Amino acid sequence: MRKSYRVKTEKDFQRVFTSGDSVANRAFVIYKMERTENKHFRVGISVGKKVGHTAVARNQLKRYIRAVLTEEKAEIDPHIDFLVIARPYARNFKMAEIRKNLLHALSLAHIIEEMPDEVEED
Repeated sequence: MRKSYRVKTEKDFQRVFTSGDSVANRAFVIYKMERTENKHFRVGISVGKKVGHTAVARNQLKRYIRAVLTEEKAEIDPHIDFLVIARPYARNFKMAEIRKNLLHALSLAHIIEEMPDEVEED
C-alpha cells in the first residue's frame, strides 16, 4: 500500500480518533471520519505491545492488515480516513482469520459496502 494511502501524522491520527465514529469486534476497533476532499481513502494502523510483545509480531500483523486492505481497495469508500486498531484477541491469528475479522469490522463501520458471502460473523 502506497504511503499516500496512510494516515501518517499524529495530528491526523488524533483528528480521526477524536472526531470519528467507532465500531469494534473482538479483534479490531475501527475509527472512521468522512473527508470529502480526499481522492482516495487513508488508513492508520495501530498494533500495541499487548497484541504482540515483539516488534516482529506487531509488524507482521500490520503487514497482514495492509495486505487485506490492498486486496479490498476497490471496495473501500474513497472519501474517508480510518484507523484500524488491533486488539489482543488478534495476537495469534493467521492471514485467513485476520481477513475474516477485519472485513467484518469494516462492514460494521460501513467502510466496505457489505461483508462478502464467504465471511461469517463471529
